[in-house]
Amino acid sequence: MERRVVITGLGAVTPLGTRTDTIWDRLCQGVSGIGAISRFDTTDFDVKIAGEAREFDPEAFLDKRELRRTDRFVQFALAAAQEAMDDAELSITGANAQRVGAYIGTAFGGLASLESVHAKMLAQGPQRVSPLFPAMVLGNLASGQVSIRFGAEGPNNSSSTACAAGAHSIGEAVNLIRRDAADVMIAGGTEAVITPLAVSAFANMKALSTSNKIPESASRPFDRERNGFVMAEGAGILIVEELQHARRRGARIYAEILGYGSAGDAYHITAP
Repeated sequence: MERRVVITGLGAVTPLGTRTDTIWDRLCQGVSGIGAISRFDTTDFDVKIAGEAREFDPEAFLDKRELRRTDRFVQFALAAAQEAMDDAELSITGANAQRVGAYIGTAFGGLASLESVHAKMLAQGPQRVSPLFPAMVLGNLASGQVSIRFGAEGPNNSSSTACAAGAHSIGEAVNLIRRDAADVMIAGGTEAVITPLAVSAFANMKALSTSNKIPESASRPFDRERNGFVMAEGAGILIVEELQHARRRGARIYAEILGYGSAGDAYHITAP
């Protein structure tokens, strides 16, 4: 019998808020999450706007020790995963831990930590590089930290396919359930790349909007006057679950995932 997969939990951290109900309400009101960059000085930058998750408070989800040991992209994932788990009313116990996994994608991983540690090394020498550095920047750490936080001992992986990383992670998580490698997956994407290096690089590619004076209308992908995309940060996490498993535990079902495909057009690195 084909194993059908449904969505039973939602969680998100975005420039429009840190809870899905708040985000949806603001979307319906036409609120924009784009504004002036506050995370670093943009005096010498052509691009001065981005979508920052301004309402995100990592201290609400992590203690001081965890804050020092995790990059912002991992913090986003932990917060969004917590909301999704709560929304799904999913409990992981010794009885089901090996049937619950995590698959969370990211393009850049801990870029902010990489930039910070590299600057410290150049200024103070190699002995000042933290031994925790590798455990802060690797892209698979979102999935890893989420699995540790919730005790999910099932399949654990991460896609790093640029803008498609989150979608690929959800799709591959669905496939794991369909082939009976798991009953539930915590799946989605997370990104925290509002940094000097990322913004300057994409700006120099002429990929970013320079509508600095009107940030609220800078992101307009289907407009003839579009002049680039807007960098933003956040995370989106779904709880995807085998249908009968969800029904047995009385879970609320948002939707069924009917299909997933992945392909490349074998054409160009940035122009699909």
